[in-house]
Amino acid sequence: MKQSFFILRKITVAITFILFCSLAFIVLSSRASGGEPTILNHQFKVVLSGSMEPTFQTGSVIVIERANADREYKKNQIITFRSEDKLITHRIIDMKESNGQTLYVTKGDNNDAPDRGYVLTQNIVGSYSDFTVPYLGYAVNYASSKIGSALLLFIPGLLLVFSAVRSIFVSLKEVEVNTTG
Repeated sequence: MKQSFFILRKITVAITFILFCSLAFIVLSSRASGGEPTILNHQFKVVLSGSMEPTFQTGSVIVIERANADREYKKNQIITFRSEDKLITHRIIDMKESNGQTLYVTKGDNNDAPDRGYVLTQNIVGSYSDFTVPYLGYAVNYASSKIGSALLLFIPGLLLVFSAVRSIFVSLKEVEVNTTG
């Protein structure tokens, strides 16, 4: 029983540590770069609305592959694009050619009607790469706030101090046992 509890505790600590480090990396690299963090031409995006449910739940984090100039997109592909200074992630439902340029008609899976206007290729930020983490977006949004960013730096530091103090007490007990035994 003790062995199972010990293993479970170690796994929980490791997962929490990995999540903290990942969250810190995402938030701090986006602050440092002034934009979105990019890893191997992929970006993390937080889903803020229910327009793509049930494909993406509100509060999920999705990974998109960044767009490049010569990339072609297909019907039913999910893209992230700029529209009036905000990012939208919707599915391509139709395409039209105009003056040698492809225009995309998009729609959220949970919306009744297509989006107003066409999406131009130069407005596409990237396409969905089939990787979603549900609910992590709530933590990312909180960590991006001023209080969340401060806690993201303060909590790991506090944990390091507690770990050091614990190690000192364990070492003192071992020395005490060795000198009395």
